[in-house]
Amino acid sequence: MEFKDFNLNKRLVNALDDMGYSTPTPIQEHAFSVAMSGADVCGIAQTGTGKTIAYLLPLLNQWKYNKDKDPQILVLVPTRELVTQVVETVKQLSTYLSLDVKGIYGGVNMNTQRLELQDGCDVLVATPGRLYDLAVVGAFKVKTIKKLVIDEMDEMLNLGFRTQLKNIMDLLPQRRQNLLFSATLIEEVEEILSEFLNNPVRVEAAPAGTPVEGVEQTAYEVPNFYTKVNLLKLLLTEDDTMRKVLVFTASKSQADQLWEELESGLDEPFGLIHSNKEQNYRFNTVKQFKQGIYRVLIATDIVARGIDIAEVTHVINFDLPDQPESYIHRIGRTGRAEAKGIAISFITEKDAKAREAIEDLMKFSIPVSPLPEHLEISTRLTEDEIPKVYVKEIEIKLPKKEERGPAFHEKKEKNKKVNVRVSHKDKMMKKYGKPKKRGAKK
Repeated sequence: MEFKDFNLNKRLVNALDDMGYSTPTPIQEHAFSVAMSGADVCGIAQTGTGKTIAYLLPLLNQWKYNKDKDPQILVLVPTRELVTQVVETVKQLSTYLSLDVKGIYGGVNMNTQRLELQDGCDVLVATPGRLYDLAVVGAFKVKTIKKLVIDEMDEMLNLGFRTQLKNIMDLLPQRRQNLLFSATLIEEVEEILSEFLNNPVRVEAAPAGTPVEGVEQTAYEVPNFYTKVNLLKLLLTEDDTMRKVLVFTASKSQADQLWEELESGLDEPFGLIHSNKEQNYRFNTVKQFKQGIYRVLIATDIVARGIDIAEVTHVINFDLPDQPESYIHRIGRTGRAEAKGIAISFITEKDAKAREAIEDLMKFSIPVSPLPEHLEISTRLTEDEIPKVYVKEIEIKLPKKEERGPAFHEKKEKNKKVNVRVSHKDKMMKKYGKPKKRGAKK
């Protein structure tokens, strides 16, 4: 089947041709007819399967021009980067439509966004927190929204947006079509489905936990952080196929530390992105990575879901993620649009449980490759890797309260103060040794 076989508006078909798309992916094919019927949809799809177009195509195909420019379609996504990506996709698909799209997210001035929304829009893409803040101050008309999309639902819940999502859905009109997309169908997602969706039709591109088919996975078992650094430098230096590489670390501090090691050890620029970086810096860094100015982008999981970067040749898990689903999303950044990709994981002893959880989810054992013979095995350890020495605490038993002595010393006799009233007669006797009589009055 091709897109031209769908009952699509000719202007959408032309836009797809401009984008170079002719054949739909499985999730696009399965979701289109269900969404076009007006039924609520629950889509289960991994990163890289084309689900953004899967929900946008039927909604834009049903969209009708509104001269008041009030939002008819609302798309909720978990990150600022994903807002930007979805807005760009809407613009590409609506090249031949008189449609206006706006994106709003936190971290920037809310009043500026409020002013932008005064001009209205047809499609509104937003993160939940900022959308709710603008909705309650009347920045846009909520009652005109007819279609609601919640993308990356499991990640929304992981980031703590459950309350905001419930508040938003309470504000929206009861009569609306809901399209919910998630990579995994965790228990909390099931609860949202039963509470807010009306008998949703479930469509799946692949069973939850299935990695993208075009990704070749391998792993290296390494002892510590600095050996990982040496291995990464070796691979980047000797493997000519590493043309565009995403490197994932477990934390922001780890990302900073790795960036410093690579910057000082290799003669090329490297990109670095995590949540401590300013928004403009993050956008510019990703832009330079897309343009090929940076061959390597070091990142935390903030970009595992939120950025669509074409032609990533390799994903390297410098650290395994705590959540097995995050591994699926990480490696899904390569092998996109029917291209082949390679995912490499650096695994230490402490990663045993994470590795087991990932392999259980995929129902697949990640093949282990032997370490290169000329790899330098470092004996240097980070502070977290240094074995902790525990000293046994000796308990000192204090005597019972009644057995303890006084907590003060006895005063010297001369410092003892006794309040005794002394008569004048006694004072004279003490001073002169005999009673002193007053003289006769004259």
